[in-house]
Amino acid sequence: MSNPISSLREEDIREPERQNPSDAESSFGDILNQFEQTHTHESAGEQGREATVVAVNDENVFFDIGQKTEGVMPVSALRDDKGPIPVKPGDVIHVGVKGRNEEGYYELSLIKVDRPKDWSSLQKAFDEKLTISGLVTAVIKGGLSVDVGMRAFMPASRSGARDVPEMQTLVGQEISCRIIKLDTEKEDIVVDRRVVLEEERAKAKEEKVSGLRVGMVVHGTVRSLLDYGAFIDIGGVDGMLHVADISHGRVNKPSDALTIGQQLDVQILKIDIAKKRISLGLKQLQPDPWVGAADKYHTGDRVKGTVARVTDFGAFVELEPGLDGLIHMSEMSWSKKTRKPADIVKPGDTVEAVVLAVNPADKRISLGLKQALGDPWDDVEKNYPVGAIVEGPVTQLKQFGAFVQVTENVEGMIHVGDIVNEKRINHPQDELKVGQVVRAIVLENEREKRRLRLGLKQLVPTSLDEYIAEHKDGDEVTGRVTEVNRNRVTVELGEGVQGHCILAVQEQKQEQNRGPVDVSALSSMLASKWKGAAGGSAEESAPKTEQLKAGQIRTFRIAKLDPEKKKIDLELAG
Repeated sequence: MSNPISSLREEDIREPERQNPSDAESSFGDILNQFEQTHTHESAGEQGREATVVAVNDENVFFDIGQKTEGVMPVSALRDDKGPIPVKPGDVIHVGVKGRNEEGYYELSLIKVDRPKDWSSLQKAFDEKLTISGLVTAVIKGGLSVDVGMRAFMPASRSGARDVPEMQTLVGQEISCRIIKLDTEKEDIVVDRRVVLEEERAKAKEEKVSGLRVGMVVHGTVRSLLDYGAFIDIGGVDGMLHVADISHGRVNKPSDALTIGQQLDVQILKIDIAKKRISLGLKQLQPDPWVGAADKYHTGDRVKGTVARVTDFGAFVELEPGLDGLIHMSEMSWSKKTRKPADIVKPGDTVEAVVLAVNPADKRISLGLKQALGDPWDDVEKNYPVGAIVEGPVTQLKQFGAFVQVTENVEGMIHVGDIVNEKRINHPQDELKVGQVVRAIVLENEREKRRLRLGLKQLVPTSLDEYIAEHKDGDEVTGRVTEVNRNRVTVELGEGVQGHCILAVQEQKQEQNRGPVDVSALSSMLASKWKGAAGGSAEESAPKTEQLKAGQIRTFRIAKLDPEKKKIDLELAG
């Protein structure tokens, strides 16, 4: 007989290439297939494998099947065509795994496979791809020697064993296999055990999956941890527990919450037979923190939490595992200088905030950070009343005015018309620049509108201020009449200094009631009033108002000085 090893092709004995199951670009089905290929050695004997008898009683036989839990088979099931099969502890039997019973044991069945008796039987098994029985007789170079009625060779890669020590455990055991090469002339037979095991596992898996339903709670074991989830063995079938379904709280990666070998109950969320996908959930079996959130959190409450993540529009704060609140950018600071949330908070910060709104239906809680710090405008009216002097840097310049930082969170605005005296400017940048420190006076304070109006020019003395400071009520002064408008006379007292003289209104009204104005009579009346004289010649009694014309220089008496309103009231000197 020719050496079966020498006639093997290279692809019969070399180990197939294995792919990485963590490739995130692969589909779930591909990942699961690759995972099962990579972990074939872990479950190669779970369906259709050799089991060792460990105990026998009147009803059941208990087997060691290489798992943490033993397998069980009724004594009545151990029989063949000749009758009951006697067994004792230590005997090895070829069994199949059907599932678990209520007590947690694996339920086993006896696998009955015939062994061919001659070459014609072998030929039929090869042609029809039948599963046959064989006895492993020895470990040889490149694989195993198997008696299938004739001597056959099984490549190591087709044995279903992981390494040589595991292959050695198969020696003396009855196995199921399939003929993959038959050369009767050379008496060359090559058999495959792995394909039978894979088919048995696939069949058992299909049977297992067919019994699963969405919403069922099943017990499982963590088999592998990836960056995006965990594979869970739920009794011979693997399901994927995505990282987002591990906990209501934030889990960055599965290894933070799970360990390989961990036992846990999970809920079936979705079953996709075509893609070989079973999606599992763990957090679905845990209390939802949003249930009752409206009873626990109320508008106006002060709460503490940890900043979980920061975005361009705000920051999410974990108030408790699985329950986050959002601090929007607009609710972070009273200051307008803040440009992005990262300028104020960062992940891991513990912050105190005020609840602004609670919406459990949308799983949304709005928080305010600036509200917890107190409204700076509460004290502005008291600390900066109208007339108060403030000092601060110019923060920005606009066409209509300049903004000044009064406090850390309060800005005042200087209108372009209140920057300088006695001239008009087109833009604040003509006189100011950002960063320049200025002193200004508060002109207006409106808390409701959050407006603090300031003035610069009001702090710079004008010619009028100086004139008022140097005079008092009753002083006689000389001025030039610049305008006569009925009973109001405007008088220029100096450069940039004007006063106003109001003529007698009563006499004017009397003249209006008489009809057409008699200038001579009105002049005589006014002259009489000013001089306090009842008579005199017509020339002497001519009213001085007849002589008030624009351009005249006359003597006036200061009737009233009003420094606050910057106003000078005059009357004609006697």
